[in-house]
Amino acid sequence: MTAGTGPAGAAALRALHHGRQPDDPLVLPTVWDAAAARVFADAGFPALATPSAGIAASLGYADGETPADEMFAAIARIVRAVDVPVTADVEAGFGLSAKELVDRLAEAGAVGCNLEDSDHASGALRDPRRQAEWLAEVRAVAGDALVVNARVDTFLRGDTGTAAAVERARLYTEAGADCIYPILAPPALLPELSAAIALPLNAMARSDGPSPRELGALGAARITFGGGLQRQATATLALVAKRLRDGN
Repeated sequence: MTAGTGPAGAAALRALHHGRQPDDPLVLPTVWDAAAARVFADAGFPALATPSAGIAASLGYADGETPADEMFAAIARIVRAVDVPVTADVEAGFGLSAKELVDRLAEAGAVGCNLEDSDHASGALRDPRRQAEWLAEVRAVAGDALVVNARVDTFLRGDTGTAAAVERARLYTEAGADCIYPILAPPALLPELSAAIALPLNAMARSDGPSPRELGALGAARITFGGGLQRQATATLALVAKRLRDGN
């Protein structure tokens, strides 16, 4: 067991979300394999996240199509490679029961997870009350040993207002989530969302958008990157391949 796993790892990760200054959000690099994890851990980041899209790409799958066994095996390799807490994107839970999901995360060594509230295949949003019940089951099984980041997919699925996102966030907060992730929420709406949501707010930094520090100033307490870092690394590797092909 590495230093970032188990209840102590969960407690350390949870503590990192609180008491932060607006210009100092928790930045969680999203790492897709053990080598990338070591790079960011060695750079001094106190915790890491995994992206479902980045891991899928590294394994040769489209986002949302990675078999559960391969996803958990990839998460476990990342956890073994570092001594900092790791939170894992496990999509909508792969159809596992709450106990099965919590057990698989614990077996892999992850001390946190993203759980999204829409379906990859259909694109449909889940009923928010049923999603809240599911989150409450996960919390009941995990106790304090798992940091639950409840993803709200209303903006991803085309709702441009804040009302639906805030209502889902309220239900997920009552269910025991630790933080709320309104993925793809426009940065201009972060102050309104932060004021209306009681839990730490997760925002995704994009290469064409505000910096992590700027997102923090807008109200985000936690910054992740989706599959963006893996795509940047792949783009850099493509340039290396081109130079080699051209004999440079």
